[in-house]
Parts: sequence; structure tokens; C-alpha cells
Amino acid sequence: MYADLRDQHKLTDYRVAKDTGISTSTLTNWKHGRYTPKANKLKILADYFGVSLETLLYGEEDINVKNLSK
Repeated sequence: MYADLRDQHKLTDYRVAKDTGISTSTLTNWKHGRYTPKANKLKILADYFGVSLETLLYGEEDINVKNLSK
């Protein structure tokens, strides 16, 4: 979802990194599955793009948490 949001806003990883303080190498490592983002970094990205954490993680604003436990 990060890449979709970045592309929708016509941003580069460099611009996101500069604006959020999250390094480009960290963003790249997340995209390639080398590292799992920490909660505080996910919150920074969600706030930056103006979306909820659920949207950032699952691509849906109306996620039903009850369905995740089934």
C-alpha cells in the first residue's frame, strides 16, 4: 500500500524520506521484505499520507478487526 500511496501523491522515496525522517534505505528494505517496519514508523507514514494505520497495512479503511481473528 505504501507504494500505491506514494505513486498517487506523485512522490519519490527520496521525498518521503526527507519529509518523514525515515531513510530511503529503510523504505527500500521494507519494500523488499528485508525488514518489518516498527509501529512508530508506520504511524509516521500513515500520518504523512493522511490515512489510518489500517489503510496503510491492509489497503482498506473499513477493516473489520473481528474478521482478522477468525
